[in-house]
Amino acid sequence: MNGTKLKTKFESGRGYTKEDWDAVESPELTDDELARMRPAREVLPPEFFEGIEEARRARGRPSIAAPKQVVSIRLDPDVIAKFKATGKGWQSRINEILKKAKLG
Repeated sequence: MNGTKLKTKFESGRGYTKEDWDAVESPELTDDELARMRPAREVLPPEFFEGIEEARRARGRPSIAAPKQVVSIRLDPDVIAKFKATGKGWQSRINEILKKAKLG
């Protein structure tokens, strides 16, 4: 379980009540139960997996027509220091200056 230790006794302040804790009975599966289990795709409707895939696609940043490309560029330390001193977004400011030089 990803190194997570299972809780074996109720602790208050975890977002559930003692009644919730007592209502859950999750014994370990037997070897026979494990052997009879079927893959989720065999027992759940296709709409379930379509919904999962749709939710995955909806996450993250929206696609843009011309995304910026990652490049490696060597700049003088004083140039980097000057731009960093201007605060957050200094890479975008370098991009704007280079864009103006290219188009100007």
